[in-house]
Amino acid sequence: MEWLERMNRAIDYIEANLTGEIELREAAHMACCSSYQFQRMFSFITDVTLAEYIRRRRLTLAALELQHGGAAKVIDVALKYGYESPVSFARAFHALHGITPAMARQEGIALKAYPRLSFLITIKGAEAMNYRIETKESFEVFGIEGVFRVDGGGEAPQTPAKLWEQSLANGDVKRLEACAGDLPSFVSRDLHPVHAVCSYRKTGPDTFSYMLCAFKDEGSNTDGYTSMSIPAHTWAIFPSEPHPWDQFGETIETLYKRFYTEWLPTAGYEQVDGIDFEMYGAKDGLNYIELWFAVRKV
Repeated sequence: MEWLERMNRAIDYIEANLTGEIELREAAHMACCSSYQFQRMFSFITDVTLAEYIRRRRLTLAALELQHGGAAKVIDVALKYGYESPVSFARAFHALHGITPAMARQEGIALKAYPRLSFLITIKGAEAMNYRIETKESFEVFGIEGVFRVDGGGEAPQTPAKLWEQSLANGDVKRLEACAGDLPSFVSRDLHPVHAVCSYRKTGPDTFSYMLCAFKDEGSNTDGYTSMSIPAHTWAIFPSEPHPWDQFGETIETLYKRFYTEWLPTAGYEQVDGIDFEMYGAKDGLNYIELWFAVRKV
């Protein structure tokens, strides 16, 4: 239950600072994880980004203040909730509520309210979640690295998905496959040569590292690629059911979500620095995924 307490402490901090500056590093510190890891967990658990949650909460409170605050000026409410001008506030307010800030004062006007979020354990049914815990010695990978902003901003490619799309289209993935050595003995023979590893090195509070990678051995050609040594870890490994390619996105999203919402809060483990692998394989004409999360007992 400690995991839930940490996440709720982070929400307490955010709620207490909706009219001021919210330091994501401080919220992440209360959740005992990195800024990137906190934002990533938040998105998988709630199906909304942390930035969007904060925006919705601020505009919810702003609407209440305009409706019940008597002579409160729109400009004062805008500044109170972090908007630099009445124009930007009015635009955001209309996008959420469908009306202008001035109209919010009218009696009987319809508004939207997004309540404070709390993390709880919910019993979701008896569907089994397959996993295994394995401790592995250090190993090396190499490949095509990108550093991405958590909010998807920055120069192209802006997301790991776009890096994959670009690298498949220009032949980089095929070239990486050709440079890969043999698969190590500690993975399934059904895995493909190229996988992905996320958050394996620190890049900044609002960014994360992501690499299209192959395992490195004596036969690998690593010229021109980024190499990285992955320390010895205990891994929680979650395999998917076999699926056709058009179900890939839904399958990997479900695996991540179940890890964060069902397994991690109750398993007595915590994630180590947000490190995880996406391992891709094929068997009997269908695809499968294994998600590897570096964990430790708490």
